[in-house]
Amino acid sequence: MSFLQLENISKVFAGAGKPAVNGLKLTINQGEIVSLLGPSGCGKTTTLRMIAGFENPSEGTIKIDGATIVKDAFALPPEKRGIGMVFQDYALFPHMTILKNVMFGLNKWSSRDKKKRAKEVLELVGLEEFADRYPTQISGGQQQRVALARALAPRPHVVLMDEPFSNLDAGLREKMRFEITNILRRANTTAIIVTHDQKDAFAVSDRVVVMNEGEIQQIAAPKEMYRCPKNCFVAQFVGKTNLLTGKMDQDLRSIHTHIGRVTLPEESKQLLEDVTLSVRPEGCMLSEQGAYCGKVERVTYSGEYQELHVHLQNDGGLAPAPMLIYAPVEQDIEVGTVVSFDIKPELVALVD
Repeated sequence: MSFLQLENISKVFAGAGKPAVNGLKLTINQGEIVSLLGPSGCGKTTTLRMIAGFENPSEGTIKIDGATIVKDAFALPPEKRGIGMVFQDYALFPHMTILKNVMFGLNKWSSRDKKKRAKEVLELVGLEEFADRYPTQISGGQQQRVALARALAPRPHVVLMDEPFSNLDAGLREKMRFEITNILRRANTTAIIVTHDQKDAFAVSDRVVVMNEGEIQQIAAPKEMYRCPKNCFVAQFVGKTNLLTGKMDQDLRSIHTHIGRVTLPEESKQLLEDVTLSVRPEGCMLSEQGAYCGKVERVTYSGEYQELHVHLQNDGGLAPAPMLIYAPVEQDIEVGTVVSFDIKPELVALVD
């Protein structure tokens, strides 16, 4: 059911030439985890701050569980919105124990209830044995869980997390994605996570909201967004891709491009003249009898796969730009090698 609603939210900062957020519409269901994903300056953090109450929208309405918290000149104070916030730097008090940090936001609770609730959420995040330690005595991942425990302690309607994984190294980052998601699921908490990292957003979210220049570009589940990006910006931002232009055949599935004919996963709903395709590099499968052929001009080893930049031949000579192809790491491929490949239709998408 619809739980958090943002209706035509805009924010224009004084002296700015254009809105930081422009006419944003978003509905989030109870218990859903949603990520706001986009480059720096796209408006995602400003959106988070408007929900939290740290910034007031220039126009628009925000509702939580049917109650209006922002509309026109009315704005409910942050402390009355029932929102828990996890800051990028965690904002833990170094002079307080972990238990007291978690108890800090429970101002109107009795001392007994404060302590009981703090212990409950520390158990939820798996840190009950660290209650008497100080923030400097625990790891970065543990500090993050303490910050989340503090946000969850007052039983908020919504938890907001600003770049929660940016301060963690690669190994810990992957572990914390799983742990934070698991904690939020067990608490049945509605959460919004701001990130510029596609892997973070895809790993933790039910839905991802891609933003650019203050506007929403696409809202979709991670798998759908990756396989069916709406436009060129989304296709390039949520993973590497090859963009090809061409003309559609009468069969509504074949696209004639500068590298040859490329097949769509299903028929188009209408005949389109000039189209743009997104072709994911893992959709390009090396094959001795492949339909496409070119010379490798660069090889980059990425651990899990090799990135091949392949310049293709076509009827008019060299294609204008190399194709990016992922190849298995066990294959020995050198610069100058001629390779052939096929393109899997499932990883081809029409984009605006």
